Amino acid sequence: MERRSIGAGALAVGAVGLGCMPMSWGYAPSRRRGQESLAAVHTALDLGSNLLDTADVYGPFTNELLLGRVLRERRAEAFVSAKVGLRAGDQHVVADGRPGYLRRACDASLRRLRTDVIDLYQLHRVDPEVPVEETWGAMAELVGAGKVRALGFCALGAGAGPGAGRRGDRAYGTTLAHLERAQQVFPVSAVQAELSVWSPQAAWQLLPWCAARGVGFLAAMPLGSGFLTGTLTPGEGFESQDVRARHPRFTAHAMASNQGLVAGLRRVALRHGAGITAAQVALAWVLAQGPQVVPVPGADRAHWAEENARAAELRLSAADLAEIAALPAAVGAWD
Repeated sequence: MERRSIGAGALAVGAVGLGCMPMSWGYAPSRRRGQESLAAVHTALDLGSNLLDTADVYGPFTNELLLGRVLRERRAEAFVSAKVGLRAGDQHVVADGRPGYLRRACDASLRRLRTDVIDLYQLHRVDPEVPVEETWGAMAELVGAGKVRALGFCALGAGAGPGAGRRGDRAYGTTLAHLERAQQVFPVSAVQAELSVWSPQAAWQLLPWCAARGVGFLAAMPLGSGFLTGTLTPGEGFESQDVRARHPRFTAHAMASNQGLVAGLRRVALRHGAGITAAQVALAWVLAQGPQVVPVPGADRAHWAEENARAAELRLSAADLAEIAALPAAVGAWD
C-alpha cells in the first residue's frame, strides 16, 4: 500500500484514510450501528488505510470511545488523528481555544482512545476570543509532554461561499493568516480542509502553502458528503438530524442539477474497467492533486471502507484529469 507523509516526512500514513465522523455524528442517526462501524475500522486497517480521523465533539465523545475499542487491540497499526477546540452545546457547537481546556480535553481523549499518544492533534476551529498563538502554544506543550506527536490545523467550512467565484480567490485568506501565525510558534504538520471534485477551492490556495513548506494535507469530504458516490437520489430527503438536510447543495433541485458531475465520474470509471466506481475516481482525483494529499472519506460500513481504500490503486491519466476539470462547477452555495 502506498504511503504518504504528514509534515516533511515525519509521519507516514496510508494513501487513503478513514473519516470516522459518520459512525456517530452528523449523518443519519438511524444508520448508526456500532458493530458495523467497528467492522469498517478493522477493514480499513487490514487494507492499509491506517489514518483514523476523529474528534472529541463527534457524538460528542462516542466516536473516540468506539475507536478506542479497536485501538485497544490494534494501536500499532493505526495513525490516530484527533481534533480539539470545539465543544458541543444543546443546539450548537462553540469554539474553545483556552489552554486549560485544551490540556483537559487532550487527557480525556487519550483515555477514550485507549492510547498514550495521539499521532496528529488538530485544532478543529480557531477561538475568536483567544489569540491563535496562545492556543497553538498550549498544543505545542502537549507535544513536549509526549502526549501528541504532531499538530494539525483544520480549515473546514472555509470554502467558497456565495460570490466567491469558481476559484474561491479569497476563501482561505483568514486561514492562511492563522497558519502563518501558528507556524511561528510551532511547526504545522498538516492542514485539513474540504477538497473534492465539486469543492476544489483548497487546491488553489491551501495546497500551494502546504507544498511549499512540506506540510501534509488531509482532504475532508472528498466524496462530497456522499453525493459523488452516485448513491444518493435527488428528492429522497434526509433525516432531520442529518447535516445534509440543511445544506443548499442537497436540495432536490441542486442534487438534480449536479448529476452531471456524477455522470462525468462514471464515464471515467468505465474506461478503467468493470468494478471501478465513481467514488473511486473521485478519490483518485484527490490523490492526484499532490504527493502530500491524503483523502479522508467517511465510511461506516466495511464494504465502503474497502471500496475507498482500493481507490489508491487507481491512476488517472492526463486525459481523465482534463475531462474532470472540464465538468461544470457545482450548483448551490456550500457555506
